[in-house]
Amino acid sequence: MSGYTPAIGDLAYDEATNQVGRVVDRIGGYWQLRPSGGGREWDAHGPLRPATQAERLSCDVALANATSRGERL
Repeated sequence: MSGYTPAIGDLAYDEATNQVGRVVDRIGGYWQLRPSGGGREWDAHGPLRPATQAERLSCDVALANATSRGERL
């Protein structure tokens, strides 16, 4: 999606890696995203778009599953 500028905390889809992550920072010319269920951040250099409703639901389920397993996020 052209012209999309995510805010910190948004769920965004990284078109270069085909992953959805929560926007945690912007450094220089790239965004840093973290998987919604926790995990290592990655640098998104390519275009981002807002996560779809289905992608958001999938992230919510991943977060609920991680929480039920007692994982710290």
